Amino acid sequence: MSWTPAEPMISLRDVHKSFGDLKVLKGISLDVMKGDVICIIGPSGSGKSTLIRCINALNDIQKGSIKVEGQEVNDPKLDKLELRKKVGMVFQQYNLFPHKTALQNVMMAPVRVLGQDKVKAEEAARALIKKVRLEGKEDAYPGELSGGQQQRVAIARSLAMQPDVILFDEVTAALDPETVGEVLQTIKNLAEDGMTCILVTHEMGFAREVADHIYFTDRGVIVEHGPPETFFKNAQDSRTKEFLSQIL
Repeated sequence: MSWTPAEPMISLRDVHKSFGDLKVLKGISLDVMKGDVICIIGPSGSGKSTLIRCINALNDIQKGSIKVEGQEVNDPKLDKLELRKKVGMVFQQYNLFPHKTALQNVMMAPVRVLGQDKVKAEEAARALIKKVRLEGKEDAYPGELSGGQQQRVAIARSLAMQPDVILFDEVTAALDPETVGEVLQTIKNLAEDGMTCILVTHEMGFAREVADHIYFTDRGVIVEHGPPETFFKNAQDSRTKEFLSQIL
């Protein structure tokens, strides 16, 4: 398994996923290169969240191939923990431990999963909390933080595992409008630092500004994709045009 950055960091080929009789993904193929920022957009129920959950093996697939740095995710012998060290994920609901402070939430996985020394883990966690612009909130509990602040702690927690790529699953969907911007700014800073990011998002202005490539999904297939400048100005498929006309 000798992967090099000249090859796609993540590669999906003809991925199919069903829940019972419901076919959610119907032959998805896409490539993500190291340092890419990919936005996946589309109507609710089009398979976007399922797609990224398959990338870090939260959902299994029935057919096709998903490779992360050359490793087949669909391999029964896959070490899911090793995969998830490489592939971080930030969810719509922040999933922070309510009885732990922001600092403790960020430190926990490096200490327990990576076996990091507590002093080093705390130093790194403090630096990450600063990075997501929450200095001074280290000792606050999730219940004392706004939704946007909790989401930024969740991003710091994901970064603490030093992943190669982070998946963002509609991370602003549950937030008040005034806190959406601070979370998007945090992700934008990560992208500018060269972090490989795959985002499922409804934030079109953000997608236009930050994405290298946009994928539009509908009913389990990729309808259209391209760089933002052509995607938004010159969409070809009628479904894409209709979707964009409703939200732009």
